[in-house]
Amino acid sequence: MLVSDFNYDLPEELIAQHPPAQRGTSRMLVMDRRTGALTDAMFRDLPQLLQPGDLLVLNDSRVLPARLYATRGSGATRAATRAPADPSQPSGLIEVLLTEEIDGPTYPSGSLWRCLVKPARKVRPGETLLFFETSQEGDAQTRSPEPVLTAEVLASGAFGERTLRFASVDDFQATLARIGHMPLPPYIRRKQAQQPDTAEDRERYQTVYSHQPGSAAAPTAGLHFTPEILAALKVRGVEIAYLTLHVGLGTFQPVRVSSLADIHLHAERYMLPKATADALNRALAEGHRIIAAGTTTTRVLEHIAEQGHISPHSGSTSIFLAPGHRFRIQGGLLTNFHLPESTLLMLVAAFASDTDNTDRTTDNGPDRGRQTILAAYAHAIHQQYRFYSYGDCMLLL
Repeated sequence: MLVSDFNYDLPEELIAQHPPAQRGTSRMLVMDRRTGALTDAMFRDLPQLLQPGDLLVLNDSRVLPARLYATRGSGATRAATRAPADPSQPSGLIEVLLTEEIDGPTYPSGSLWRCLVKPARKVRPGETLLFFETSQEGDAQTRSPEPVLTAEVLASGAFGERTLRFASVDDFQATLARIGHMPLPPYIRRKQAQQPDTAEDRERYQTVYSHQPGSAAAPTAGLHFTPEILAALKVRGVEIAYLTLHVGLGTFQPVRVSSLADIHLHAERYMLPKATADALNRALAEGHRIIAAGTTTTRVLEHIAEQGHISPHSGSTSIFLAPGHRFRIQGGLLTNFHLPESTLLMLVAAFASDTDNTDRTTDNGPDRGRQTILAAYAHAIHQQYRFYSYGDCMLLL
């Protein structure tokens, strides 16, 4: 199967640039995987669409303000006291996206990171990057006279990947919160070029139940939940459990090969707590349906299913789920609409094709999911659903 088989045309005006005015008011396209039947609904209908006894599993990872802007150490003495007017395309500024903290006994917490940088050609091992605190003064930005963070480039990789070692500071997370920006995807554009994110983004590009800091992108299926909807699910008799997968390169790096057989994802860290492991084992033993909120949750569930037993632990997964995969744990998926030719779209197609009435002895089995999902996306486009991170969602049952 080819990556190009998962292409589709999306009108640009359907790419959501902002979240809905109120969290939880998104539309939701409901799919019956057995028949492919589609129903237009609202996200607030979710409690009525799930059954008492269902186990809903959520990813509680919290998005870091992981987008930073730096100057190269060699040019620090020549830098002006005023920052450029447009930090998204600055002259001399380097954009740094923190994608994963590297744990190690010889480095203090917060010091060693895998990153994506651009323009990458300017950032080479041995160089030093300087990160200043900026503030807004009218139409211009001013910055602190001294850098608040410095980092040495230790290693370089393909497609802008770098390893940075930050000099020790009293509280790295607090400094990051002060100078960092929410890592919005590139298809979300802000009219004020001086602001890569807004106060709205810092609240809404985060789930209401986020708890464990570490993600470089939001687990977007969870953005729809409100405390009231979570409470209504519990009243309905739906059990809710949490796991953690820190979203990094494995989720959002673009596909650069032509065949699905050649796709290899970066590993991402996850944690499965005891309460969730117990809930999963109990649901499986009692025959209750397990619903995954998001593709990140799905990847963790399928990774631990392949291990043969479910127990509390932490680890990493690079699992890639494509049509033809037989899902072992979950019976439902809540997910947003994904980019063409993305591994997330392939995962959703895999789940759509994994039904009891699919003939696995024919080539039509795996391809049925691709066809079904592309038909659902065509319906969503016709009905003017909003797409991607801040957009509407799908529920596959």
